[in-house]
Amino acid sequence: MNVNEKIRAREVRLIDVNGEQLGVKSKNEALDIAANANLDLVMVAPNAKPPVCRIMDYGKYRYEQQKKDKEARKNQTTIKIKEVRLSPGIEEHDFNTKLRNARKFLDKGDKVKASVRFRGRAITHKELGQRVLDRLAEECKDIATIETKPKMEGRNMFMMLSPIGEK
Repeated sequence: MNVNEKIRAREVRLIDVNGEQLGVKSKNEALDIAANANLDLVMVAPNAKPPVCRIMDYGKYRYEQQKKDKEARKNQTTIKIKEVRLSPGIEEHDFNTKLRNARKFLDKGDKVKASVRFRGRAITHKELGQRVLDRLAEECKDIATIETKPKMEGRNMFMMLSPIGEK
């Protein structure tokens, strides 16, 4: 924002501290009015004809804006993506461990990326990996929805699950 001497316009539409319009004034006249009030002249609408300037305490205004921005950042939630890696020939106990971890991540509100890595000749049996991912989705269907269906990327098959409360 342009403040005080940085304002380049010759004439400005002036708004005082209370929000009342004082009309179109020359830049020097507006600066004098602001100086008499011990405040700053701040350009709020530079694209208007003539530009609109307001008399305010610029330091206090910037402080308030920083507080609002900080508060907005504090209330913002970041969604994390957790990954659960499976294999096409996973055993029952291992699958239950991975399922328990996936459910724990989903309960916390994180998204889960379930991936199956095909090694060696296992790539010829993609339906086994598909079955493992479908089973995981079926076991988690009470707390999660499938965001992206299982798809192949190179030697890996991926599926994204997101918590139900999110979508």
